[in-house]
Amino acid sequence: MFQRVALIGIGLIGSSISHAMRRRGLAREIVGYARTPATRATAVRLGLISQAFESAADAAAGADLIILCSPVGVYGAIAQEIAPRLARGAIVTDVGSVKGAVVRDVGPHIPDGVHFVPGHPIAGTEYSGPESGFATLFDNRWCILTPPDGTDAAATGRLRALWEAMGSNVEIMTPEHHDMVLAITSHVPHLIAFNIVNTAAHLGRVTDSEVIKFSAGGFRDFTRIASSDPTMWRDVFLNNREAVIEMLGRFAEDLSHLQRAIRYGDGDTLFRLFTEAREVRKGVIQAGQDTAAPDFGRGGGMTPASKA
Repeated sequence: MFQRVALIGIGLIGSSISHAMRRRGLAREIVGYARTPATRATAVRLGLISQAFESAADAAAGADLIILCSPVGVYGAIAQEIAPRLARGAIVTDVGSVKGAVVRDVGPHIPDGVHFVPGHPIAGTEYSGPESGFATLFDNRWCILTPPDGTDAAATGRLRALWEAMGSNVEIMTPEHHDMVLAITSHVPHLIAFNIVNTAAHLGRVTDSEVIKFSAGGFRDFTRIASSDPTMWRDVFLNNREAVIEMLGRFAEDLSHLQRAIRYGDGDTLFRLFTEAREVRKGVIQAGQDTAAPDFGRGGGMTPASKA
C-alpha cells in the first residue's frame, strides 16, 4: 500500500505498526528514527525497520507515509524539522492521544502538496519501547482519524484502508470531538488512577507494605493503569487541558452526588447508579472492546499476544 514508511519514534505503537504492516505486507520498506542509539539499534536488530536514522528529517526524506509516534509534546519541533524533506504527495499522520493540539502544532509546518491526516489508534498496553510491540495490538480496536477541513479525501481514504488492513475499525470525526470523547474515556480515568495510587501511597495511617500486600482487585487495576508512561501522559494532559478540565468538573459533580447518597444512606440512588455503570461494562464486552487476558504488569512469562 506504501513504498516507504517512516516511523518517527519506535516505542510500543511504532513497533506494533511495523509488526502489523509486515504481517500483511503493507509496505515495501519501513525505516525509522528514534532519539537514542540504543533504541535505534534494537529496532534494527528486531527487524522493525530496515534502516535507522539519527534525525527525523533523514528518516522522512523520500517516504510516502510518515507516522509520528513520539510524545505529542515534541510533534511541533519534529514537523518543523521534517517539513523541508517531505516528498510531494506524501501523507503525514500520527498516533497521538490528543488531536486539537496536533492540528495546531503540526499543521502549519506541512507544505503544499503534502497531506496531513491526524490519527489515533485506541490501543495500547502499559509497556513501552521497541520490544513491547506486537502485530495483533490493533486487531478489532478503533482508530480515529481527524482530517482537518480541506484535507484530500483520497489521502484520508488511503490511511483508512491502511488501518483497516492492520486490523482496526476506523471512525472519522473532528479533532475537537475526538478530544472531548477521549477526555472521558481515557484521559480522566488515567488521571484518577495516577491520583488514587498516589493517595494510597501517601496515606499516613496505611503503610507502604499494606498498600501492596492487601491490594484488592480495584486498586490492583488502578496500579496497572498508573504504570503507564509518565512522559506520554504528561504531554496528553498539557495538550488536552480544556477538555480534561471540563470532564473533571462533570466527574466532580457526579462524585458529590454519590457522596451525598452515602452520607444520607440513600441506598436506592447508589443501587441505581451502580446498575447503570454495570450496564456500560456489559456494553464494552458486547462491543468486543474487552480482553480475556488482562496483564496487570506481571511481565515475566507473558506472551506478546496476551498483552492486547
